Amino acid sequence: MALRSIRLQQFRCFESVDLELDPQVTLIEGANGSGKTSLLEGIFLLGRGRSFRSARLDYAVRHGQSGLVTSGLIDQGVTTVPIQIAHSSGETVARLRGERIGSLAELSMAFPVQVIEPGVHKLIEEGPVRRRRFLDWGTFHVEPGFLRDWQRFHRALRQRNAALRARANVAELEPWTEELAVAGERVDEARVRYLSESRPQLVAACAELLGREIALTYARGWSGDSLREALSAAQATDAQRRVTSVGPHRADLQIAIAQSAAKDVVSRGQQKLLAAGLLLGQIEFHISRHGRQPTVLLDDPAAELDGAAVHRFTRRVVHLGTQLVLTSLAAALPAGIGSGRVFHVEQGRVRQML
Repeated sequence: MALRSIRLQQFRCFESVDLELDPQVTLIEGANGSGKTSLLEGIFLLGRGRSFRSARLDYAVRHGQSGLVTSGLIDQGVTTVPIQIAHSSGETVARLRGERIGSLAELSMAFPVQVIEPGVHKLIEEGPVRRRRFLDWGTFHVEPGFLRDWQRFHRALRQRNAALRARANVAELEPWTEELAVAGERVDEARVRYLSESRPQLVAACAELLGREIALTYARGWSGDSLREALSAAQATDAQRRVTSVGPHRADLQIAIAQSAAKDVVSRGQQKLLAAGLLLGQIEFHISRHGRQPTVLLDDPAAELDGAAVHRFTRRVVHLGTQLVLTSLAAALPAGIGSGRVFHVEQGRVRQML
């Protein structure tokens, strides 16, 4: 599975651009600020329904325009599948095979994509939101019922929090508390299974890139065995704060080196290697379970890394055998990656070089 082509319309600095991608390696080169990362962002959008650069897609609409459209063709062997994201006036519409889809998760199943970009260190450095997203993407792809339980949990969480803000009494909260507990424990169990199964590949990839052993621990977001009991124990606190204080939405993937939090003992460049190792290990696990190879986007992979680190990173990426789309300031692929198509980006225009 690979992305055969992509078209961006009114996206960032591009009025309209079409790219025919190589099934193995595509290099996008150009000066800083030329739009290289925007091309990767457009590809990522097709598989996730969101940007990796900003929380709101409104910011990706070309200046002076009312909306954007990103579309592509996914190569599935004997057939190609059209996929499209249109965003205008705060609304995002996704289509697969020409039909509007109700859940953006369907995009991820049709076109799994992962990105490693200069801000990837935030997976290590910042709070648990990014690490929960990392866990949930992986769990979603190996646990058939996870999406249903995740959606059920978050629906109950929104309703319970709304009731808390309205100062509902215990009896009025009870239906949402019960729903939250049932769905939340299922989400938690699926995450635990996923991490247990994927941990060897995650740890091995991080060890190769970083040169140090790491430990991964899942903190579930509440104390004790039962989420139902934890919610009851936190009832007074929740009522006072008007928000649900325990549950899977408070979970974290704790990353340690020599029994210390990784973010406290490694440099910014090492944080990038560690985060890249987690993502590459996750992709390897995904391939081993499904035989489906996600498209991997690499935004300036050599940034902040020395020569030896770049070599280790490149070797691991090549080992994946998956479709790669990467950006660089230079018109040459990193040593060891091989050949492929090369595009030059300048002032909102794209020209194929090879």
